[in-house]
Amino acid sequence: MKATQLLHNMRQSIWLDNITRDHLDNGTITKYISELSVTGLTSNPTIFEKAIKESRAYENNITSGLKNGKSAEDVFFDLALEDLIRAADLFLPVYEKTNTIDGWVSLEVSPLLAYDTQSTLKAARDLYTRAGRPNLFIKIPGTREGLPAVEEAIFSGVPVNVTLLFSREHYLAAAEAWLRGIERRLDAGLDPNVGSVASLFVSRWDGAVTDRVTADLKNRLGIAMAKRTYKASVELMNSPRWKRIIKAGVNPQRLLFASTGTKDPMASDILYVNALPAADTVNTMPEATLLALSRYDKIGPVLSTDGGDCEEVLSEFVRAGIDLEALAARLQEDGAKAFVRSWNELLAVIDSKSKTL
Repeated sequence: MKATQLLHNMRQSIWLDNITRDHLDNGTITKYISELSVTGLTSNPTIFEKAIKESRAYENNITSGLKNGKSAEDVFFDLALEDLIRAADLFLPVYEKTNTIDGWVSLEVSPLLAYDTQSTLKAARDLYTRAGRPNLFIKIPGTREGLPAVEEAIFSGVPVNVTLLFSREHYLAAAEAWLRGIERRLDAGLDPNVGSVASLFVSRWDGAVTDRVTADLKNRLGIAMAKRTYKASVELMNSPRWKRIIKAGVNPQRLLFASTGTKDPMASDILYVNALPAADTVNTMPEATLLALSRYDKIGPVLSTDGGDCEEVLSEFVRAGIDLEALAARLQEDGAKAFVRSWNELLAVIDSKSKTL
């Protein structure tokens, strides 16, 4: 049995961290759903920048937008929504079969809004309305300014993928924002079942310390942070507040392991996937990682709900001089800046194609 099926049997959802129009047109995503147990997908500006640069499939959108005097940003959201609506429709049977737990796709608001609460909220509502699909997450960063937008979006009935989370503390803040939005809906007599995931970035931890630690600590920090965060998520599930909303019929926000592609060429190609099987979570994988996983017939042991050895491992990094709290803050800030760079490159590609066409 393929490792992808083994993960699915463990109740960990496999989502593809990629989308291209070519994959939609040639049936690749449909194949991944039927053969590799893929039950959702995520996107970001970097993914779309690469897709637009490498394919001619978007030229009609760009030409049409150019004729109508649209900005590069407006053209992008037109074509991104077109792709994600098609993807959402492909995953709709999964969404319905799993009672809205799975079968989601994600679209990110402009990264330029990461520190602007009101503009983020307005963009989230607008994009969700334009998509007109129940199984579309709007990605909102878990920055200090993004978290109030998460709460208000949830209260407005907009499903949210909270992105750019790096630590247990980031995750807990995102979970609190979602929970407040749900509790407000309950108190207002509204349908409280508004979907959400909280996306914890894993591999970037290891990239940040690779030149600062000894060989025996390489590629261990991200996994330890993920284990610590998973323990916190299990504890939340068993808290009185969460039990109250579960009793009301709400599907709890799920922890999502993001950035799970292996960066170190000397490490296993499924390093992070193999280390993080956990029921009722999501692992969103780059396409290369998904295909690598499909070639295996074994997977690592299920994560321990008590975090396993995470605290001992994290203590080793502290003794090595790594300030974990400061590094988490820096990774979130650097991640926001990286998304802005990708966004600007994406718009530049659209402008360049517009001029060429």
